[in-house]
Amino acid sequence: MTGKLAEKLPVTMSSLLNQLPDNLYPEEIPSALNLFSGSSDSVAHYNQMATGFLSRLGSPRNRLSPKQWRETLNESMENCSTMSKSAVKISLDLLSNPLCEQDQDFLNMVTALDTAMKRMDAFNQEKVNQIQKTVIEPLKKFGSVFPSLNMAVKRREQALQDYRRLQAKVEKYEEKEKTGPVLAKLHQAREELRPVRDDFEAKNKQLLDEMPRFYNSRLDYFQPSFESLIRAQVVYYSEMHKIFGDLTQQLDQPGCPDEQRERENEARLSELRALSIVADD
Repeated sequence: MTGKLAEKLPVTMSSLLNQLPDNLYPEEIPSALNLFSGSSDSVAHYNQMATGFLSRLGSPRNRLSPKQWRETLNESMENCSTMSKSAVKISLDLLSNPLCEQDQDFLNMVTALDTAMKRMDAFNQEKVNQIQKTVIEPLKKFGSVFPSLNMAVKRREQALQDYRRLQAKVEKYEEKEKTGPVLAKLHQAREELRPVRDDFEAKNKQLLDEMPRFYNSRLDYFQPSFESLIRAQVVYYSEMHKIFGDLTQQLDQPGCPDEQRERENEARLSELRALSIVADD
């Protein structure tokens, strides 16, 4: 007896996915990702930032594919590289300015700026390389899983269609009068159905077992990449703080606050405006 087993089995992949939990991403950030050991305000700010980031990734209405994540990160890294290369070009252009030949103090200032910009560019390249290796490449590898996964789903759907078709054939003969030819055809139909049913049940069981495991393993797979992304940013901006702190100490004039500099600049600008060659007609 075959009954109507196929009607009781899941028909589409939506029934498989409905068995999966909605909260695939945690609402709270694991302590392993908490990289800040400073004040409670810093920790709270970081947790708020990271929680919002992960919640957007897990939101059904705003769920990005690995390809979209990869493209966004690539664009971000390209923008960072463009910014640092532009900063280096600015300092090189200043070094070629004739003022550097006329004023030693100005040359020293621009040389310090050029050194800082080159250090910034070097650290930025290290950050880009690290993110490429530990974040973008894993995203690319994860995306390569989906063609095989989609093919497994299609094979299961095809097996279900074959199962339904042969089961309908068996049920048609079961409803007919039990004559010799009908019984012979019924026996043949049941024999054809048996391997098809076994094939479908095997494919269906495989997806029911492995799809939840695949979905539940996503955060475990991506968490090291997220942590690496955050660490790369923390290291980079820590170095930037040090580089520009050193640069500030080299350029700052002792005992000259910003208000005094502003007054001096305004006085110089007034002197320039007083020149006849720049006076308004």
